[in-house]
Amino acid sequence: MRTALPSLPWCVQRAGAALVLAACAALAGCGGSSDDDGPTLRTTAAGKLQGIDDSARNGTWAWKGVRYAEPPVGALRWRAPVEPARWAGVRAADSFGPACLQIGRMFGPGANNRFDETIASTMGQPLGSEDCLTLNIWRPATGEAKLPVLLFIHGGSNISGYTADPLYDGAALAKAANAVVVTANYRLGVLGFLNLPQLRVGGTAGDDSGNFALLDNMAALRWLRGNAAAFGGDADNITVSGESAGANNVLAVMTSPMAKGLFHKIVALSGGISLASNLPAGTSPALSPLATWQAQGELVLLNLLVADGTAADLAAARTYVATRTAAQVADYLRGKDGKAVLATALAKGLNTGNPIPDGTVVPTDPIATIAAGQHVNVPTLIGNTRDEGKLFGGLLPLFGGRPSYIVDDATRFLMMARFDPDAATSLTTADIVDASYLPVATPATGYDARTGLITRLLFEANSQNLLSTLSARQPQLWQYRFDWAQEAYPWNEVYGAAHAFDLAFLFGNFGPSVVGQVVGGTANRAGRLALSNALMASLGAFMRTGNPNATALGASWSPWPSKLLLDATPTALRISAQ
Repeated sequence: MRTALPSLPWCVQRAGAALVLAACAALAGCGGSSDDDGPTLRTTAAGKLQGIDDSARNGTWAWKGVRYAEPPVGALRWRAPVEPARWAGVRAADSFGPACLQIGRMFGPGANNRFDETIASTMGQPLGSEDCLTLNIWRPATGEAKLPVLLFIHGGSNISGYTADPLYDGAALAKAANAVVVTANYRLGVLGFLNLPQLRVGGTAGDDSGNFALLDNMAALRWLRGNAAAFGGDADNITVSGESAGANNVLAVMTSPMAKGLFHKIVALSGGISLASNLPAGTSPALSPLATWQAQGELVLLNLLVADGTAADLAAARTYVATRTAAQVADYLRGKDGKAVLATALAKGLNTGNPIPDGTVVPTDPIATIAAGQHVNVPTLIGNTRDEGKLFGGLLPLFGGRPSYIVDDATRFLMMARFDPDAATSLTTADIVDASYLPVATPATGYDARTGLITRLLFEANSQNLLSTLSARQPQLWQYRFDWAQEAYPWNEVYGAAHAFDLAFLFGNFGPSVVGQVVGGTANRAGRLALSNALMASLGAFMRTGNPNATALGASWSPWPSKLLLDATPTALRISAQ
């Protein structure tokens, strides 16, 4: 893999030697631009980019669809990402890159790589592209340099998600936190996580791990280390953050020996990296052991051979594989159509993704690695939502119940997308949630109690194991719980403070998005915006200092084991310490 050279501030690169000091002074530390180029022409290690001047609309400049690695296609599929090739001239950076290839879900891109109603009609279909390793950058429209940098990794169970989702638009957060905000696509499903011996045909240690999505995440961090200054960011003050699967990824990266020096703070929301051996009996681990991934990798290969007619059944496929060299099997897999790979894996229940504790990219026991102090030990902020489990009613059979939702995902998505929180509605909780769980507040058997099992036995079990292990090594350890549940009825009962609902507040985005329509409305506007502003101010403080206390919170936040409860009435903040 080529190593990127550090990028000088773009104004230094363009100015003549005799004019460097004067030009940079005039541009307030090289965060601005010269009159002829405009403020959004920047020079990276690979070439020049022309971004978007959104200063009149939202006070930011942006660069979208910026390639941080070569397309992982052909011989580069299931390989560690390769740095982008240099280019001549100026590339436009004014639109999002395509979503990474995935099977359509509620949190996916639909037919148009954006949030629209085609998401409902494309569920279960392959979407996106393998040529997807791009990132997006927002910063305040000022000349200020050395701003803190945030890289955010989206969620979606590591099988779906895309940075063009308006939920992740970084403009409001960049402006409020006075920071450089970056989002990055990464490989998903079996294209992002596949542990198979035949793919280990030489190359870097990362090639052999199966953790291609994590290698993408680290490649984005390396790109920022080399190029942050070109956008007014401080390469020595990078915070890496993620939510749900994105949090699992950044926590795994925190334990990786390959991640030393790539970042300086962590914000992990609703994630974990515990194995079953780290947790009490009866709880659900975030990670599966290596053996599980090795078995899955073999089944993916065997089922592909059956699906394309190379073998009659799995036994015959196993015999066939035994007659092939590792290189032949690798060539076969890399020659398959990516959509066919995902479709076959989905049909057999194999299109899953999560950090693989392979012992190279991710330790075989990440929690033990933290306990031994062998992780990237930096200030860490952990967040959870009070009602995590309400987004996962379909998992209730795993906890001794029946699925909570009586409508399919496409119908539920359209109910959400078409909901007007300011209009009268005939929609009720009974139209969405199984009657056996109603009323929702019924002790023991109600929807709140049953989904609470998922919250406690999965999300809280993993976060508490992580927090207690980190606390022995890191005094700058902070936790919040997001309690806001002021959606218009019936969504206040169906979701409340559900998994991922803190993201709209963290990014300050309440327009149309996968959760936006059911979060907004006039009735809760004042309290909602006050909570969002407080959360963005707190994140900005943490990015700068490793301490999330901010005046806007209206409360003092002490390190773990204390935690801050983030809430608001419809009209005012209601934040308290616990």
